[in-house]
Amino acid sequence: MELVIALVDGPGTAPSQAERLVRLFSYFTIQSNVLVGVVSLFLAVRPERDGPVFRVVHLDALLCIAVTGIVYNTVLRGLAELSAAGQVSNLLLHLLAPLLAVVAWLLVGPRPRVRAATVWWSVAYPLAWIAYTFVRGAVVGWYPYPFLDVAALGLARALVNTAVVAVVFLLLAWLVRLVDARLRPAP
Repeated sequence: MELVIALVDGPGTAPSQAERLVRLFSYFTIQSNVLVGVVSLFLAVRPERDGPVFRVVHLDALLCIAVTGIVYNTVLRGLAELSAAGQVSNLLLHLLAPLLAVVAWLLVGPRPRVRAATVWWSVAYPLAWIAYTFVRGAVVGWYPYPFLDVAALGLARALVNTAVVAVVFLLLAWLVRLVDARLRPAP
C-alpha cells in the first residue's frame, strides 16, 4: 500500500520519484514488513525449512517487526499528518503486522530455533541498516525517522537514540531466546 501511495502521489518532498522510492525502502518499517513477508512465504511453502542462516533471518524478521511496532507506538505515533490511505497503511505496518508476527511465532513457531549464536548474528542486519542510514543521511541530508536526524538533533543525540533502540532489540532477542526454549516445540 505504501508503494502505491508513493507511486501515485509523485515525489512528495523528495527531489524525484526515484528518490522517493529509495526513501520508502530506506524505512526500517518497510524493510521489516518485507522481511516478515518473505520469511512467512518461505515457511508457508516449506514449513520444515531450517538451517543457521534461515534461523537468523527468521529471528531478524520477528525482532525487526516487533521493534517497528514498539518504536512507532511509543515514539513516532502522531508525529505526521496522514491521508486516509496513509492511516490504513500505518495501522497495517505498525500495529497489525507486528502483532500478527509475534502471535504467529508464539502459536506455530517454528521452535526451538534460537541459540545464543542466532541472537548475536541477528544484530548484523540492524547494524547494517543503522550504518546505511547514517551514511546516506550525511550524504543526502535525509533521515527516515526524526529520532535519527543528525542535522536536527546532532550526532551525539542521534547516536544515543540509536543505542536505546539497539538495547531494546537485544533485550527482545534474549527474551525470544528464553521463550523459544520454554515453549513446547513446534515444527
